[in-house]
Amino acid sequence: MIYWFSGTGNSLWVAEALSNALHEDLHSMAESAHIALPETADAYTGLVFPVYGWGLPKAVADFIDRLPQPSGNVSPAVYAVLTCGDDIGRTDRLLRSMLKAKGYELRAVYSVQLRNTYVCLPFFNTDSPAVEAEKQTKAESRLHEIARSIAHRAPSTPADIHPGVLPGFKSYVLRPLFNMLLTNERHFKVNPQLCTRCKRCMRNCPLHNITPAADGTPQWGSHCTHCLACYHSCPQHAINYGWFTKGKGRVAVTGCPAKPRNRM
Repeated sequence: MIYWFSGTGNSLWVAEALSNALHEDLHSMAESAHIALPETADAYTGLVFPVYGWGLPKAVADFIDRLPQPSGNVSPAVYAVLTCGDDIGRTDRLLRSMLKAKGYELRAVYSVQLRNTYVCLPFFNTDSPAVEAEKQTKAESRLHEIARSIAHRAPSTPADIHPGVLPGFKSYVLRPLFNMLLTNERHFKVNPQLCTRCKRCMRNCPLHNITPAADGTPQWGSHCTHCLACYHSCPQHAINYGWFTKGKGRVAVTGCPAKPRNRM
């Protein structure tokens, strides 16, 4: 069983690749009303999600908060695959701590670099086509290695993740500021002259947080997880996140994250 969360499609692609390789069912974190992780001795549950601001997306943290306490004496085993544009900071440690508090054991954790989608800070932008293609090629090879490791229940090693430079500072100092100042809906703006009311941003919001205003343009609710799927999916470039995204690049939003991809 693999639970996934994805905004623009990077993590969904990883989850589907692992699902095919390991013959595991997929469940959307955002769409799962009832969560039940297997508690048998041979169970091994996967979590696949992107790293936002060197930490867990709010949607993923909410999912873990909703996990039921295990009923037995054995801590259910979990592995995680974290996608990122560059590095993950100490997201692995944050995740391990959250799971331990709920009674679950994080046995292995891996990171996979994919195209960069975060564009809301100075000097942060999407990758060039060449860099994106190089990351994709390396990720495909990397996922074969990860799938083999998971299939053999091998423990992960420090080499399986990329914490980057100053990982503790990023996750324990910058991340709280990032969440407080930037992870919200207040800065989203739409240009009504450019907006065609196509509702693509609404369809691609993984949390169904965008609804039409009286004039048909998008309006954001209060549970934004800052995935930027709305920004990237707008075909008219009518959506911006304040001045942060002016002149920044966009990526293709692959798949429809709002739809659960269960294979049951």
